[in-house]
Amino acid sequence: VQLQASWGGLVQPGGSLRPSCTASGLIYSGAGMAWFRQGPGKEREFVARISWGAGITYLTDSVKGRFTISRDSAKNTTYLQMNRLRPEDTAVYYCAAKILFNGNNQRPIEYDYWGQGTVVTVSS
Repeated sequence: VQLQASWGGLVQPGGSLRPSCTASGLIYSGAGMAWFRQGPGKEREFVARISWGAGITYLTDSVKGRFTISRDSAKNTTYLQMNRLRPEDTAVYYCAAKILFNGNNQRPIEYDYWGQGTVVTVSS
């Protein structure tokens, strides 16, 4: 499985972006995908995840109410809709896939495949 993320971008505070991530191989119903981010001088942190079969989602508290994760099974693609962006959302965003979605699913070490990272900059 290879993951290809779309380009990020520069956006003003309060703006929106919707990066996507497409898997080249099949994603089965027991799998899941997630988004992580790594800000300047920070460790990689969990942002959001979605189970591929049922579409159950979970987001970290700092983005709840602003971000949404979704998937299009037919396109093997997951999306991260980011609204009301803040300067502290500035980071390199990574998508990741996990073959068997169980456990916490919020630690980078749990994921089997990673996209190349896409830069999101929130600045006026």
